[in-house]
Amino acid sequence: MTDQRTDVPARGFARRSATIATLLLTMILVACASRPVGVLIPSGTSTGASEVNMLVATTRAPSGQPGVLFSGERAEQMSAAEITVSIPPDANREIGQVQWPKKMPPDPSREFSTVSVKPLNVPTDVRGWMKANLPKSRRILVFVHGFNNRYEDAVYRFAQIVHDSNTDVAPVMFTWPSRASIFDYNYDKESTNYSRDALEELLRRASEDPAIGEVTVMAHSMGSWLTIEALRQMAIRDGRVAPKITNVILASPDLDVDVFRKQWEALGKQKPKFTIFVSRDDRALTISRRISGNVERLGQIDPSQEPYRSALEKEGGITILDLTALKGGDKLNHGKFAESPEVVRLIGNRLIAGQAVTDSDIGLGERVGAVALGTAQTVGSAASIAVSTPILIFDPKTRENYGGQINRFNQSLGNTVSSTVGQ
Repeated sequence: MTDQRTDVPARGFARRSATIATLLLTMILVACASRPVGVLIPSGTSTGASEVNMLVATTRAPSGQPGVLFSGERAEQMSAAEITVSIPPDANREIGQVQWPKKMPPDPSREFSTVSVKPLNVPTDVRGWMKANLPKSRRILVFVHGFNNRYEDAVYRFAQIVHDSNTDVAPVMFTWPSRASIFDYNYDKESTNYSRDALEELLRRASEDPAIGEVTVMAHSMGSWLTIEALRQMAIRDGRVAPKITNVILASPDLDVDVFRKQWEALGKQKPKFTIFVSRDDRALTISRRISGNVERLGQIDPSQEPYRSALEKEGGITILDLTALKGGDKLNHGKFAESPEVVRLIGNRLIAGQAVTDSDIGLGERVGAVALGTAQTVGSAASIAVSTPILIFDPKTRENYGGQINRFNQSLGNTVSSTVGQ
């Protein structure tokens, strides 16, 4: 007869193992999507297409394959290139998605294609690129990609973000050595540590450039670890984060919450504004949590629950955008920040400029205004939306005003009912 007391942990372990195996299989299937090799071979553009010109700095080792440019191995020195990517006309694409070429050469009228690639000397050519590409805002956006990314993956994704957000910045990407394999998680994590000094150097040079006014850093997934570590190093060396680094955006951060708390403290008193995108249905972070001692990942927290709620209200300086209710564009729900048209436009319109974001900007407030114009059917849908808005925002100021928003919602709802009954 089986001892049920010892069988319970065994069953629990079996269930956890099955969950991890299922998620790994999903990641393998997602990663195995067929893509042609060599998409960074210049292939031109087409009428009506848009072009994104970016600076790409990397700690990757060069690749011997044409059109691949850089591998997942580590280089001794940081190198840079100017890359221009062609994006199809909006009528031929879905906002939030990268239209990968099905074969080479690509069809620029319907697919992303590479227009030009120009190696740059560090730091002289990099300064020249900055001077030539800074907009009137004098603002740059530095993007740091996440786990399991090839060089071209990061380039095309960043081009999509820049284009779809319509942001007024000079786009700069920092790409670190990822082997782009789900089985190389630990290698990728160590590669972020390997690249801390290089990213800190890039951010320091940008902050010291008199032509640049503001620097926003946006990081995804494991790139969040690299970003926070580079900023932490800077704060330890200089006593603070460079003042020009005004905004930090962490999307689905693959960060141990306990470690992040210590990193946050090390950033000093004068910190940049932080915006963190979280989603409790992020399946990639579920795997990360399982293989990292089952400690909560920052990108999966529920900011309305303790201990996070009290900590966030006490600390200030951090705005959490909960994307759980948003439908993801990938099976892992790990890239909502770039795939949702609403979110990517929010990044371009407000977050990069350091503007505050409240529920009235993108969530409850807009929908409350629409309720009064609706009918009985609208009442039902609006009520459900009020309970579960697609994007929930958590920051102290929003919470102070939340009661007023609910009151306005109830008033609008009452007006709608009255008008509907009168019909």
